[in-house]
Amino acid sequence: MFRGIDEVDWASLRHAYGSAEDVPGLLRGLASADRAERETALDRMYGAVHHQGGVYDSTLACVPFLLALAVREEVRDRAGAVELLVSIGGSDRGEFDGDGGGSGDLAAKACAALRAGADVFVLLAGDTDAGVRRAAPAALVRFLDRPARVLALLRERITVERDDRVLLALAESLGLFARRHLSAGDCHAAEAVDLLAALSGPPYGPGLRLAALGQLAQCAPELLPTDLVPTVVRLLRDRSAQRGCERLAQDGPGADTLAGRLRRLRPSDEEGSRLLRTLHSALDGRVADRVALLCGQLTSPDALDRCNAVWMSAGLFREWRTDVVEPVTLIGAQLGSGEGRLHDAAVAVLVELFELALPAADHLHALVTCRPELRVRHGERGAPTLGGPLKALARAGDARATPVLAEVLAGPVVPHDLGLAIPHLGHAAAPLAPALRRRLARVPLDGPDTHERAVPLLSALTALGDAESVPSVLRLLRGMPDGLRLGDAVTESAVRALGAVGSAAHEAIPDLRGLLETDCAIAAGDALWSVTGEADAVVPVLLRKLADSGRGRYRPTAAAGLLGRLGPAARAALPALRRMTGSGEASERAAAACAVWRITGEPEREQVLPVLRAAWTEHPRTRTTIAGCVAALGSTGAPLHDLLRAELTSPRRHRADSGGCDSHGIHEDERLLRVCRGALSREGGG
Repeated sequence: MFRGIDEVDWASLRHAYGSAEDVPGLLRGLASADRAERETALDRMYGAVHHQGGVYDSTLACVPFLLALAVREEVRDRAGAVELLVSIGGSDRGEFDGDGGGSGDLAAKACAALRAGADVFVLLAGDTDAGVRRAAPAALVRFLDRPARVLALLRERITVERDDRVLLALAESLGLFARRHLSAGDCHAAEAVDLLAALSGPPYGPGLRLAALGQLAQCAPELLPTDLVPTVVRLLRDRSAQRGCERLAQDGPGADTLAGRLRRLRPSDEEGSRLLRTLHSALDGRVADRVALLCGQLTSPDALDRCNAVWMSAGLFREWRTDVVEPVTLIGAQLGSGEGRLHDAAVAVLVELFELALPAADHLHALVTCRPELRVRHGERGAPTLGGPLKALARAGDARATPVLAEVLAGPVVPHDLGLAIPHLGHAAAPLAPALRRRLARVPLDGPDTHERAVPLLSALTALGDAESVPSVLRLLRGMPDGLRLGDAVTESAVRALGAVGSAAHEAIPDLRGLLETDCAIAAGDALWSVTGEADAVVPVLLRKLADSGRGRYRPTAAAGLLGRLGPAARAALPALRRMTGSGEASERAAAACAVWRITGEPEREQVLPVLRAAWTEHPRTRTTIAGCVAALGSTGAPLHDLLRAELTSPRRHRADSGGCDSHGIHEDERLLRVCRGALSREGGG
């Protein structure tokens, strides 16, 4: 199978990390009798030879040897080699996102080589190894250039196959075949759709029927049953009942390789997860159906079905604005499950929901009350953090988090993210102020952990706007030695705490003035304005920061934002701000345009409005800033009210198409909606 491998000049070929002279050893490792060696070799093939989906000259050179390896029955784990070949061939069709470090020409040549060797996959479709049979159909569809032959093979294999997991792969490949040929009007696509429609009904088993429904939803949604959700829920439960109390076998510990770790991290019911994910993905904007389907999954008698549903709910909530009360209540109910994986999944999703987690608050409160060990999470590395259930309860704004947080504050350590949770409690967190002040007064001024101990406390006191904390804050601000580790971060947090109490921090005025020429200048200027209401000392500093292209990439945006809040007192900054509206990043242009509008009180239709409209459309991350500006302007903001109204009617979250599916994306979107509603509820906004 490796005939000719030593005749290739591998040293002259390249992969992601340089010379490909190690590739022959990797190819031979794939055929090793030792499992750890096979996994390590596959790990390196994906990590270097096919890095992030890229095709290099060494990748192309591997194709004939991988094809030869795939047909040798004595080789174990040949399915991994077939899956690697499918991935390499997919690079030619843009199915992978990595830049690859290789040209499109190499990817096209690799795909051509796989098409030339496609008869290998015909043989593998009937292989004795079920894993190989699962991997082969996708290769048939992609590389065998005879549609009639591919369809006949898929039909034949469905007829004779007895392994349920292989049948699912066949259905998925049938759907892929239909989608690839439908756009060309190929008659074989219609035959594939008809076969999927047949597979979606009796007498086929529930798993295969679910797979067929998922594929139909992607290529022929008009053929889905009118009672789709009840049908899917029933099939899911039938499938679970057939599985009984069994759990899909998990491989042993194996080698500590990427392939091994990924295998162990897969859901316990990986195929059930894939079946329902496919269906959810295909239903896309049919949000009501998807919510109903989630609720059906979350009420399944089977814990694995519920666990899969919890994880799928996160994707739905991140992308779509919908009524989440029923599914979130059901997710909260999973917290009482004895299944650790299900419990952990529910906590992880609820933490991400912030205020939308309120329907689960009773369950969260019960959990943090009866299981104190979950209140603080002690990782192997790094500072302790709030435990997931308590963090979710606080982020939801439930006042019952306050006494629990008070108990945490009375303990030996303060989680470093405590200050980030308290703002979500609003006035309900006020009883925590005395304990926060006491803890802050005990923070050493020159300790190795001063930053870790002080910043969470300062953040919390900032959120509370606690005037009585000023002496303790000033003690820290004035007493820290030069060169303290992360001292600037402590100083900036202290300055924000002083600014939050306004004129009550009058004794800090000299300290704040002294910081106007430091790296904390913008925060100091903001605090000084809050304490004194005087702009003369602040505006010159902010003007310098508008042009600051050095350390701290967000400084121009922050400086422009503060100038806007100063209003007419910042008129001297208008020329610089107007220049800024035409250059820099979108966030800088939007912040500058908002500042000009707030300072002048005029929309400046030829400059400000076009900048803000363009930023709103092209850079969704600027929308909250722009909406906040419109809200601050009252009726003067009317020229942009149409954008706010359109936002409130959009079913999709504003960052769903721009990489906004992160752990704070839902919260940021809900905040945008609140700002839009508030702006339009004011006079002239209706």
